[in-house]
Amino acid sequence: MFRLRPWIVLLLLVMTGVVAYASYRQAGGLLLGASLVFALASWSLGGALRWASLVLYPAAFLLSLALPGARLSPDDLAGALLGVLGLGYLTVTQQAAYEDRHWQARVVQALRGCSQRLASAHSPEAIMRAGTEIMEQLRAAPHVAFVAYRGGAPYILAASGLFRTQMDRPLQPSDNDSRSVQADHWVAEQGLSLLPRAERRQHYVVPIEGEQGAPLGLLLLARPGDVPFRQSEKEVVGAFSQLLGAHLGQGQAIAELRDANELTLRALGAALERRDDETGGHTQRVTNLSVRLARRLGWDETQIKALRWGAYLHDLGKIAIADSILHKPGPLDAEERRAVQRHPMVGYDILQDLHFLPAETLDLVRYHHERWDGGGYPAGLRGHNIPETARLFAIVDVYDALTYPRPYKAAWPVERALDEIVDQAGRHFDPQYVEAFVRLVRSRDDARLVR
Repeated sequence: MFRLRPWIVLLLLVMTGVVAYASYRQAGGLLLGASLVFALASWSLGGALRWASLVLYPAAFLLSLALPGARLSPDDLAGALLGVLGLGYLTVTQQAAYEDRHWQARVVQALRGCSQRLASAHSPEAIMRAGTEIMEQLRAAPHVAFVAYRGGAPYILAASGLFRTQMDRPLQPSDNDSRSVQADHWVAEQGLSLLPRAERRQHYVVPIEGEQGAPLGLLLLARPGDVPFRQSEKEVVGAFSQLLGAHLGQGQAIAELRDANELTLRALGAALERRDDETGGHTQRVTNLSVRLARRLGWDETQIKALRWGAYLHDLGKIAIADSILHKPGPLDAEERRAVQRHPMVGYDILQDLHFLPAETLDLVRYHHERWDGGGYPAGLRGHNIPETARLFAIVDVYDALTYPRPYKAAWPVERALDEIVDQAGRHFDPQYVEAFVRLVRSRDDARLVR
């Protein structure tokens, strides 16, 4: 298209010359034909040029009348009027077609980018930002706001244009306004009132709904000028809004499922520990300390979640151990030790059919009694062959067992337990993790003393 533009410009210049010649010669047919060619050529250039033929033809016609000897018959006048009307009609229809073509091109472009943006959006806020970016790309309105509820109050959580200055602010009712802050029409009015009146002369409000019509928020579009939103614009914005609602609803369902999984696993771990720890608290303590150590080591949140879930469930296999063994005050005999050492595999076998559990969680349950020197159980793994979650958790699990009472021993002081952990570095535990763990515990105890 760009390479054709110089030829179009040349054609316009030639047609301008022909119009001037036809005006001089008072050749009405040639004048109208050249003006029509000029109009057809100028439409492809866009801008004000597409209206130039409506000025060029009447001006040339009037100029021809001003020449000496000009004669104007009723037929000539009627032909000129019909020519102007015809050019006007063609120009207006071509303008509408031009706008429709560009609108369709923007819709296609937005559709291409929409799936990629939404696929990479892993949080409600990211989905909302992707939604406003799509609206920007459509150019239906310069000012776009995505309003959703946070803590029961409506907030603008994603925005473009002048709405950006109102991000993360609650939409508060005035003191004498008794209307519900959760009524869509009130939220829309409050949101739009944040813009200068001239910038919101035209506006469109679309509710965002999830599955089964669950309300998730509002999309506000505002623009200056007197041109109302076309039906095609409303339909496209509505279609994209439905897509955003579907993604938000799906994300909300996944988040709720994730929260339910977390609560279920934590409750299961707390219930299981009662068989082995009558005072309770072991599972929560080892979970909290393991997560703190993982964060100090720079683990990402996906690894930390797998570690946390494994900590909840690490002793699940003990449900297969008789109470007489679990609560025996003295040393265990060989057969009893074998029964205890089977519990990691029992726990693993129970959990491996729960397909939402990550592999790192199952690794922790199965291998948290392995030793760095290869003397652990159930597989006798050595060194870095022991999965990371199991290596880290082993330190925390032993430390908690040392510093709290058990049926067969009293609680150890913290420093004595830390000395034992350090002594076992390179034998029972990963030396690098031991160093980080000791620093973590001592810094935490120092902070307590300062307080």
